[in-house]
Amino acid sequence: MLGASFLPARFRSDHGHVAPSNPGAIHRYITSVLQSVARSAFTHPIHTIVFVALLASTSYVGVLEGSLVEPSPTLSPDSLHSVNVTTLLDGARQLEVGRDTNWKWTTAQAGVTPQETHTKHLALVTLVFPNSLSNIYPRTAPLANEIRLPKNTSAHSLPRTSNALHPISQDSTLSYSMPYDHMRDFLGAVQEIPNGPTANRQYNEWSPNHPRAWVMKAAKSDNDDSPRPLTNRVTGAWSGFLDLIKNAETLDIVIMFLGYLSMHLTFVSLFLSMRRMGSNVWLATSVLLNSVFAFLFGLIVTTKLGVPISFVLLSEGLPFLVVTIGFEKPILLTKAVLTASLNPEAGANKPSGKYTQAEGSPRTIESALHVAVREQGFAIVRDYCIEIAILIAGAASGVQGGLRQFCFLAAWILAFDCVLLFTFYTAILSMKLEINRIKRHVTLRRALEEDGLSRRVAENVASRNDWPKHDSLDDGQVQEGTSPFGNKVRDSSVPKFKVLMVTGFILLNAINLCTIPFRTANGVRAAPPTVSGLPNVLMPHPMDPFKVAQNGLDYIHNSAKDQNTATLVTVLHPIKYDLELYYGDDELDEPGSILEGEYADQIFRVVVGGRVLEGILKSLEDPVLSKWIIVALTMSLILNGYLFNAARWTIKEPRSEDEHVAEVPAISEPQHIEPEEPQPNGHVVAPKSDAVDHLVTDVTASRTPLECEQMLSERKAAFLHDAELTDLAVRGKIPGYALEKTLENTKVMSRLTSLTRAVKIRRALVSRTPATSGTTSQLERSKVPYLDYNYENVHGACCENVIGYMPLPLGAAGPYIIDGQHYYIPMATTEGVLVASTNRGCKAINAAGGALTVLTGDGMTRGPCVGFETLARAGAAKVWLDSDEGQKMMKSKFDSTSRFARLQSMKTALAGTYLYIRFKTTTGDAMGMNMISKGVECALRAMMEEAGFEDMAIISVSGNYCTDKKPAAINWVDGRGKSVVAEAIIPGHVVQKVLKSDVNALVELNTSKNLIGSAMAGSIGGFNAHAANIVTAIFLATGQDPAQNVESSNCITVMRNLDGNLQISVSMPSIEVGTVGGGTILEPQSAMLDLLGVRGPHPTEPGANARKLARIVAASVLAGELSLCSALAAGHLVSAHMKHNRSVVPTRSTTPVSGNLSAAGAERLKAAQLSMAKAGSTSHRL
Repeated sequence: MLGASFLPARFRSDHGHVAPSNPGAIHRYITSVLQSVARSAFTHPIHTIVFVALLASTSYVGVLEGSLVEPSPTLSPDSLHSVNVTTLLDGARQLEVGRDTNWKWTTAQAGVTPQETHTKHLALVTLVFPNSLSNIYPRTAPLANEIRLPKNTSAHSLPRTSNALHPISQDSTLSYSMPYDHMRDFLGAVQEIPNGPTANRQYNEWSPNHPRAWVMKAAKSDNDDSPRPLTNRVTGAWSGFLDLIKNAETLDIVIMFLGYLSMHLTFVSLFLSMRRMGSNVWLATSVLLNSVFAFLFGLIVTTKLGVPISFVLLSEGLPFLVVTIGFEKPILLTKAVLTASLNPEAGANKPSGKYTQAEGSPRTIESALHVAVREQGFAIVRDYCIEIAILIAGAASGVQGGLRQFCFLAAWILAFDCVLLFTFYTAILSMKLEINRIKRHVTLRRALEEDGLSRRVAENVASRNDWPKHDSLDDGQVQEGTSPFGNKVRDSSVPKFKVLMVTGFILLNAINLCTIPFRTANGVRAAPPTVSGLPNVLMPHPMDPFKVAQNGLDYIHNSAKDQNTATLVTVLHPIKYDLELYYGDDELDEPGSILEGEYADQIFRVVVGGRVLEGILKSLEDPVLSKWIIVALTMSLILNGYLFNAARWTIKEPRSEDEHVAEVPAISEPQHIEPEEPQPNGHVVAPKSDAVDHLVTDVTASRTPLECEQMLSERKAAFLHDAELTDLAVRGKIPGYALEKTLENTKVMSRLTSLTRAVKIRRALVSRTPATSGTTSQLERSKVPYLDYNYENVHGACCENVIGYMPLPLGAAGPYIIDGQHYYIPMATTEGVLVASTNRGCKAINAAGGALTVLTGDGMTRGPCVGFETLARAGAAKVWLDSDEGQKMMKSKFDSTSRFARLQSMKTALAGTYLYIRFKTTTGDAMGMNMISKGVECALRAMMEEAGFEDMAIISVSGNYCTDKKPAAINWVDGRGKSVVAEAIIPGHVVQKVLKSDVNALVELNTSKNLIGSAMAGSIGGFNAHAANIVTAIFLATGQDPAQNVESSNCITVMRNLDGNLQISVSMPSIEVGTVGGGTILEPQSAMLDLLGVRGPHPTEPGANARKLARIVAASVLAGELSLCSALAAGHLVSAHMKHNRSVVPTRSTTPVSGNLSAAGAERLKAAQLSMAKAGSTSHRL
């Protein structure tokens, strides 16, 4: 439907969809403007935030000085004036009682004079003394007999009327009735009531120098511009709010209560929505601050345009504005930015202005913001425009009572909120994302350095993994996954909540309108209210005279009935008083502010933007705002310092990639080579003209060996050609291990190109080395690949003397349900049937609901060996290490070496004078051997220097008591790395249909083969069918240490018949895996960790990714064990291998004959066979 596109997003069914592929002209223009504005805010976030804060401060001062806040000056003798009776009569109610009304109160129109001469016209006045019953601030209201009444009036005191809210407001009242003509004189006489003797006695100790007086609020001068303290303003607003409630209908109070409750629930929903997207407090607080600033800007503009706004109007209307408009748009923009930052492909290859992100290019905050504004900016602005248009229609309507004013204010608030959303909030959002990116970068780099990688390699890996990755849907939308803040990105329930609240308000308002004709109080019909599009809260409530003076009206009613006299009573609104200090004229002269003085006006006229500066300076005088400014400045200093340190942490070595090499005399310089950026698949984009081959073939300027050696000594090897470098390497002038360091020169080529060139030279060196040329001469031209690989992650981290890389077939088993989540299991192997067999096991376990895993332990070990001269000293060291003192000291020293390694326990063993200490520690998401070794060295040094064991000798940091990469019972018993148990219960029919076997047959095979057979062989941890197969394949695919499959494959497989179903479990006590460091930094292996959702360190829970990977390994072993045992039980193993490993079963006729067998040899073999046949026949005859 065409009109549906003009509805706000929360009412459309396509909420959350991206922008159309072919937007219109208006769409493109608005989007380009929004992108320009957002880009400016991102480029200068601090300037944007400070500028908006200064404007908000100026607006705050303007609101305080405007007509919104009525001044409440300290009283002077000339500060009072005559009471405006007309103002006090506004909203008064007239009631009539007599024979014609059957002596029941009826409502008369206000301002009507009595028609009969015998009808009495009285005025009923109620005086209210706020907070006069409070024990905190001792204020005593005057008594009725203490008030001096004018002699020309006949005012009589009436019984007081209590109110249910009096205990809260702490008010006391006095009621008087008088002839209507005497009302003016009476009000003039009571506009100031001195404190009585009782009050004076209470105030003598508190304020002996200045007497106090109760002063009518309506008598205060409106011409004094003195600032009003914040406490007075809050007290006045609270008092007015209580007065409003006192005179309101019960259902209106219920609606207001629900409005405020819903507003606070909207705030809670905002924080929950932002928390789901990964930000606990900051972004939600920024959204609220953005709305407060928009409110201040809208309020100052509205008041300056002459539209009257009161506190009552704001207190009634703002809750409904917050609930109906809400905070959906900031949430939508935030989610769009996170989506773009986590899914660069969603914004790739979509041209939009100068920013076009190529597919696979590195993600940046600016590009994510650009894509988010392009996708959702127009929809957000469209929703703002629709809502503002509706409010403008309400402001232009003829409905009176506050609706027009509030709609006018709300339209301005939304307009400013739209502007601030793409400026102020965008600046804060970009800063928050940048801070989290830097924190993740520094955390990953430090973890890699602690795992033993060089700073350069760690920095290179961290720079390519600044953003967490997660799965995405086919259309590029964010699926539930990790956000840049470290938590889950999930849909918000704000739209549903708002629709529910608005529907509830509409229903309540309908009930309110329907019950109006039936509302009566003591026979008096309520005045018909003015109905508007919003609930009745925006209309001034008609005063209920019986709530104001019930007892006084009863007294007048009884008196009129006794005298048989018709009476007309005008009930005034309650008249409120303030207790004020009374100063003389000479006490009012106070020191002027910084803005007062002889030259103040001239200064502000001269300075450009003087009014803005004046507002800023006046804001410093405000007692509340000045403290907030100090807090804001302090936070700004802290934030800037943090950003400076973060930027300093992430400084990289400069690369002048665009500069050409300066001309060097007598040297033929190679063509400048631009560095190539690696693609996400782990390869390097092949240059248009092969740079490495170019350096080989360009030999127009040949040099003598002496010239080459001279250039090598001058560190100009990068200028030499490949043939010259190869000659130098073969002649031993360049060590083969030093080629990378020798060729590195970023002024000539990128580091990646120099590393690739070093690999090529080394291949030539190995091929041309005379001692091995007989077997290695083919390497230089062999099919071992070396091009298009990112050696930056290899050099100094994974391998030395690199001559290429070895591709392995990579398969995927699955999808596989592990702990309720679906996975594809990457497996790198050259063994046929392995992936297919594991995949069959996954299928069977999925049919049973998936695998369940339990992590029972997490601790990597290192077992150093130390020696002593005597057994006594070795024994003393063991006793000290086992004591609480030794454990505490060693743990303290060990933990001080790393942010992730934490010592859990130490196990000691003596062998003669040798002491073996097994340290067991957590290592975060790294496998952690290098991390532990550093901590062990520090702890042992402290033991020698501080614990009195100076005679201890450290034999080896690793004493094979760990035990690493060797079969050992200690790993099987005590565990090492991650200890995991995985289980699945396979229904009997699934075993028969999928596995082609029987439950009892599987149980018997497992007992006889995996348990008894392994025990007969004396196996340690080998009570399984082929756990090492799956472990090694996953290790190779995910960058783990393949040699650690020795202990990681420790596994016992248990099967039993459970009510006709197969219960199978694998227990693996020593799975040694990590997601940081080692081979995990290589891009193909890192991509496989991404496939499992465990790449890099976990952003909020160190070690969670490595533990999840261990669970996946154990569950995969479970699938492999189930499938192989089923094949053995059914007799399918050999046939499966024959089918998948070999296309034809080998026979003697098809077995190839070695080429070394000549025809003569074949004849000799045939003759030998004939002679053996003859010998056999002879023996048979004998």
